[in-house]
Amino acid sequence: MRLVMNEPVGRMDRPYARRWWALLVLCLSLLIIVMANTALTVAAPDMTRDLGLSSADLQWVIDGYTVPYAALMLLLGAIGDKYSRRGALVLGLVVFGGGAVSGYLADSAATVIAARAVMGVGAALIMPATLSLLAATFPRAERAKAITLWTATAGLAIAAGPLVAGALLQNHGWSSTFLINVPIAAVALVAALVLVPPSRAAHHDRIDYVGGALSVVWVGSLVYMIIEGPHFGWGAKAVTAAVVAGAGLVLFFLWELRHPRPVLDVRRFAHRRFAGSNLAVALFFLSVFGAFYYLTQHLQFVLGYDALQTGVRMLPLAGAVFVGSALTGYLTPRIGMRITVTAGMVGGTAALALLTRIDSTSTYDDLVLPLVILGLAIGLALSPCTDAIMGAFPESELGVGGAVNDTSLELGGSLGIAILGSVLADSYSSHLKDATAGHGLPPGALSTAQDSVGAGYAVAQGIGDKARQLAEQAAHAQNARQAGQLKAQADQLAHGARQMADAVGASFADAVAHTSLVGAVILAVGTVLVGVLLPRKGAPAAAREENEERELVAAGNR
Repeated sequence: MRLVMNEPVGRMDRPYARRWWALLVLCLSLLIIVMANTALTVAAPDMTRDLGLSSADLQWVIDGYTVPYAALMLLLGAIGDKYSRRGALVLGLVVFGGGAVSGYLADSAATVIAARAVMGVGAALIMPATLSLLAATFPRAERAKAITLWTATAGLAIAAGPLVAGALLQNHGWSSTFLINVPIAAVALVAALVLVPPSRAAHHDRIDYVGGALSVVWVGSLVYMIIEGPHFGWGAKAVTAAVVAGAGLVLFFLWELRHPRPVLDVRRFAHRRFAGSNLAVALFFLSVFGAFYYLTQHLQFVLGYDALQTGVRMLPLAGAVFVGSALTGYLTPRIGMRITVTAGMVGGTAALALLTRIDSTSTYDDLVLPLVILGLAIGLALSPCTDAIMGAFPESELGVGGAVNDTSLELGGSLGIAILGSVLADSYSSHLKDATAGHGLPPGALSTAQDSVGAGYAVAQGIGDKARQLAEQAAHAQNARQAGQLKAQADQLAHGARQMADAVGASFADAVAHTSLVGAVILAVGTVLVGVLLPRKGAPAAAREENEERELVAAGNR
């Protein structure tokens, strides 16, 4: 047996014998690039304290990964198709691992942001390569099952990130959440060479670099706008990014429509099955990433769980994803993609609707059912959508197909954090102002507390610390009168600290409920749109679209 797998699947006279081991490598590669984002949400408080990060610094530490990741996927997916999909995976793992080492060594906001950006470039190479190699390695009859496991891995990574980060933070600093990626990337790199067959398009013309560059411009500008506008205000940077994104998108579509071999044939979006699948992926990750963003904060700040405990309490979501994925493998061939995907989106809407019941008296038990339903919904809806998106591309464009799926996912996630995060911040700020009215809180303290739930509890803790200092002074006072005055002030401040903490917790819980309602409405409207777009099983329109897709695939293979 050769140490390095050099025989392409296309030259084999039977299905590749170790294809399921190859899938394990692809899923492991997917796992670390999704975990790189979700783990950081747990490590962020320690990083903020150690590096003295401002809120803007922290935002760009998180999103410095997202901008290159989303912007580069389409172009890098096309390059992988032409030259080597496995080469793109291996190079991506090297770049990702190098960025992780840099993050471990970073000692300032700028160096952490730079390290995260490098990791984002690596992720942009890895993500489309995993899907394109999966599609190239598995025969069509087994591809849906393989994609189901790939999707389940993405769901597992959402919950596993906080769990792994929480375990590391028990005995190590925040930098350990970067370093843990290095051995995993190294194992995946070696295993890719040993187990994953090489793959590239049998026939691929010159890459449409102009179209690829335009995709980088409009996607990158759009993601930058999504991050900058809601968090830092609609100033010159956000407005400029919006203009560039709009102009870039128009130019991209016009160029791709005229180009004989476009990097992405945008005419595919006229097909209901393809358009509906991309819309479903984007909307689902809008709701999932948005909900994940505020639920982890609620668990840590309001319910008081540490990082590890928070990760453990997100596990019902991961387990339910696997169950939902198993169900979709059974249901989709029998009742059709439209019913399965729509049922998943209805389930996601129901999960968000259940979260509208959250209030100041809610416990973790009130979150378990919504988490389970949301996980089941992810499993039901995403696998058939990903399979439909990949099935719309010929063999020569599998990397582009993976990039389209992953770009929809990433844009949806960015929009979810931006839109629902903005709603959450505004709702929390408004509720806290009302809850503290008449408490005599200094305006500066209120403004600080309104910045975030963590800042709110920090203000309450500061008041409590002041109360303890006065109580200690009272205990050592020289006369009874002075001691009595100091003790009265300490008691008043201690009561104020408790009131402030209660107001922060109640305000954030109310904001979670309000934000969940907004998310449920968005997903409900999206469910109707997706239900209309996706053709029903056996419908003439569906058959026509499948024939058109097969003709496109055949044309691409020629």
